[in-house]
Amino acid sequence: MEKNIVIVGAGYSGILTAKKLAKRFKKNPEVAITIIDKNPFHTMLTELHEVAASRVDEDSIKISLKKVFAGRRVKVVHDTVTSIDYTDKKVVGNLGEYQYDFLVLAAGSKPTFYGVPGADEHSYKLWSYEDAVKLKDRIHNVFRQAACETNVEERKKLLSFYVVGAGFTGVEMVGELAEYVPILCEKYEIDRREVTLFDVDGLSRVIPNLTEKLSAKVARRLDKMGVSLILNATVSAVGNDFIELKQGDKVNHYTAGTIVWAAGIQSADITQEAGKNLELTRGARVQVDSYLRSTKDEKVYIAGDNMYYVPEGEERPVPQMVENCEQCADTIAHNIVCAVNGQGEMESYKPSFHGVMVSIGGRYGVAYVGTPKHMFSLASFFAMFTKHFINIIYFIQVLGWNKVFSYIKHEFFTIRNCRSFVGGHFSNRTPSFLLIFLRIWLGAVWVYEGVMKIVEGWFNSPKLNDFFGGANTWYNSILNAATNVATKAVESGAADATSSATASGGGEGAAQAAGQVLMNFNFLGLVKFIFVSGKKLSESTLNDLAFKLDIPLMNWFVNHLILPYNGMQMFMQIFIVIAEVLIGLALIGGLITGPAAAVSLVLQFMFVCTTGLYLNTFWMIFAGIAMLIGAGRTFGIDYYAMPGLKKWWKKLPFVRKLYIYND
Repeated sequence: MEKNIVIVGAGYSGILTAKKLAKRFKKNPEVAITIIDKNPFHTMLTELHEVAASRVDEDSIKISLKKVFAGRRVKVVHDTVTSIDYTDKKVVGNLGEYQYDFLVLAAGSKPTFYGVPGADEHSYKLWSYEDAVKLKDRIHNVFRQAACETNVEERKKLLSFYVVGAGFTGVEMVGELAEYVPILCEKYEIDRREVTLFDVDGLSRVIPNLTEKLSAKVARRLDKMGVSLILNATVSAVGNDFIELKQGDKVNHYTAGTIVWAAGIQSADITQEAGKNLELTRGARVQVDSYLRSTKDEKVYIAGDNMYYVPEGEERPVPQMVENCEQCADTIAHNIVCAVNGQGEMESYKPSFHGVMVSIGGRYGVAYVGTPKHMFSLASFFAMFTKHFINIIYFIQVLGWNKVFSYIKHEFFTIRNCRSFVGGHFSNRTPSFLLIFLRIWLGAVWVYEGVMKIVEGWFNSPKLNDFFGGANTWYNSILNAATNVATKAVESGAADATSSATASGGGEGAAQAAGQVLMNFNFLGLVKFIFVSGKKLSESTLNDLAFKLDIPLMNWFVNHLILPYNGMQMFMQIFIVIAEVLIGLALIGGLITGPAAAVSLVLQFMFVCTTGLYLNTFWMIFAGIAMLIGAGRTFGIDYYAMPGLKKWWKKLPFVRKLYIYND
């Protein structure tokens, strides 16, 4: 009998739970998995502030659910869930009803306004894709209006921004806005001093989840960026153009052009509606047992922000953050598998969180990360590096290489106005037509190398013994000569001054005859870096300087599996020649230039590890790197071929399942 697992919500926990279940049940056709969401895409909630303040494009925070579950036995349903019938075990949506045997409630959260009059009606939220786009448009519009406004008071009102909430969302939003304001001021010719930014919170310091030291760093950074912190103040009312703050016993009225509400969250409406049947606690979160099942219904599992669970030995419930969503997905998937199969031991949820991070704009951040017993405080470059690294780890779980490349592109390669912790170094664009001549020349050299090997008889008889042996003999002669010189120098130290001078002179002559060692560094016995010259250094040109990576594992492979067998030598020779010619022709014609450049780099690495390379050919390595991305799309066949090839590639089932494609 078929078992139906229905997941309500395609947020962080919903997606990961569905993927883990699909993996565990991929060979069980009697288990059907359905995930329902009101949007056909997953939204990266932790990056909403970047869209709101125009650091990244709108689409960069959306991930298509069809892409996520391509090649997996998960049915994606685009519908808005209106109710859940726990008696008949069915989820009711606007477009249909969905029977379940096991339900995962992962509907996420929404802002909470704590009963503040006007907060919902007159403030901008930051909890969905639509919220971020709406706020982005608002910010642009007020600057556009202010640039044309002649009334001083009206202009002042338009350029006043209040962010309510000094937690993660509030600080990241006001920090992003503070970084963006100077750019808008320059664009619309507005004096930066006319723009006022405020961050309001009832707490005594920003982001209390951080240590006091890191919290102070955040406050100093915001102050440096022109943000005024109003702490120990609660919002008593919000209007169309004002905000009222209770500060002590006094209520103050402030004119406000834009108010952003980031002061807290509560469970989504469908989760609150579940309170009729399930046990709700603070923030409309559902009480769960140690297996993350509702305490009122063992067939209903609660994930992510919707759960209220206090781990054993802890005093507080698990936080509503991404890492909790990730970890609970493992436990829920495992326990549902045990329940469906009727075997195996269910696991209690034992989360282990590794800290928190917050960015204040794209250039600065702080982090408190590590293991529960050893936490570390990071700031600036290292904090931002950690934040991006952890984001990439998460994206690998969701959409693999496809999303990782997209994320790197949006955060580094196409970032505007240097709004990154590495500045704009990776986003400077060079017209690709400047690479045309380099591409053709690199291709011509590869063709020449291949043709010359054919002329030398590489298709006729084994040549690798001489090819590799001659190079090794040359390197060894230089290295041995240097060793002999060192030995004679030590021996001469025990002799008299006259004999010492004679020995040294003889050693110098030997070194000149055999060349000179510039580097001979052995790294842990794994690889030896050898850099030599065939002549005395002062007389050397690039044609005399050579570099080699001496890797014992590579040497064993060559000496034991290739050189002893003529057949293997001929195979490798033919492979090398054909590869060189094909690489060259592909580069000249600009056809599949990226893969051709990648193979050329592999060949160069192979040569560096076997025969070494003279420095006068090292330019081919750097040219190959320059050809990796898009070099064939200017006056090359790739301009016509790649769009069709990409469409064909994306249609392959294993490609879609493994996400090994770029949009």
